[in-house]
Amino acid sequence: MSAFTIEEAAIPSSLAEDHAGVFAGMMAVRNACEVAGYGIPEVAVSAEEVFPRYLDAHEPKRILLARVRGGVDDGRIVGRGIHETLLSDGGTAWYDLQVLPEFQGNGIGRAIADSLEALSRELGVSQVITYAVSADAAGERLVPPTGFGSIPAGNREVRFLLARGWTLEQVERGSRFPLPADPTALEALRTEAAPHAADYRVFAWQGATPPERLDDMALLQTRMSTDAPQAGLGEPVDVWTAERFAAKEALVLAGSMRLLTAAALHEPSGHLAGFTLLGVPYETDRAVSQWDTIVLREHRGHRLGMLLKIANLLFLEQVAPGHPSVLTWNAEENRPMLGVNEAVGFVPIGYEGAWKKTLS
Repeated sequence: MSAFTIEEAAIPSSLAEDHAGVFAGMMAVRNACEVAGYGIPEVAVSAEEVFPRYLDAHEPKRILLARVRGGVDDGRIVGRGIHETLLSDGGTAWYDLQVLPEFQGNGIGRAIADSLEALSRELGVSQVITYAVSADAAGERLVPPTGFGSIPAGNREVRFLLARGWTLEQVERGSRFPLPADPTALEALRTEAAPHAADYRVFAWQGATPPERLDDMALLQTRMSTDAPQAGLGEPVDVWTAERFAAKEALVLAGSMRLLTAAALHEPSGHLAGFTLLGVPYETDRAVSQWDTIVLREHRGHRLGMLLKIANLLFLEQVAPGHPSVLTWNAEENRPMLGVNEAVGFVPIGYEGAWKKTLS
């Protein structure tokens, strides 16, 4: 192939100011790789949906792009590397590294990875984490230390990461819930679960969180970094405030998404015990994203995970019908949540590895 360059791209203030087509090209790479890995077009997302997250000052991101130089593809974006840290803890970085399938095997991935690691060292990062989809294949399997799940050991991305000193810490399952939901089946599950949650009230809202619930939602979001299974990834505690939570919601809502939240109120204390969040594109031909779901450890055992999922799925059909599916990702060792998903009707679509590397 022709030569290529790795260059950092500035994040524009808006998509309208993205005159160089950074986001369109970057998302084309992302979507082609995800669709190839999972085998369904529904995993593709739009630049409009993703862009607001790049403006979040609490989660600063840097973008590296691989472009072809020379030939018929001159200037084409064929690979991307995203470097993300937390404003509150710069010791860990998260990478997102992808190369168009037809351009793999030309050293582009290695060049992006070298540049990402150089940037991490420059910033004082000591630990890096990445998630890489692994399409199913025959042959030997690689199992993480958790003992839950596995990925094909012979896959290109697996060999690439192992050769660079990464260790597989966890396997994540991607799951799909076909829409429209069967309200009769969901109501039956809700009826069965409800007696276990006598002290709780589950309710839902669309759009921004009511101001009186922001402190509770900030605590729940913080606990996502401590209560969710993370195997040996060693991810840092990510502390949220009400102000940060409201600002993040505002960024997402400024894009092409609507937010549907279901929450469980512990009535004796007056505080929220859990929540689940759906990101809903305005285009009805696109999949809905099941984002964070958590029930605080001290409130588990009351079927709240089931009640939250059901409430938001029914709410989705009420306010935003017509989408093909809901997609979600969970750690394979998170059996309580996977059990809820399976009972509700989610089915696996594929798996990805959660990898860690310590930088010297």
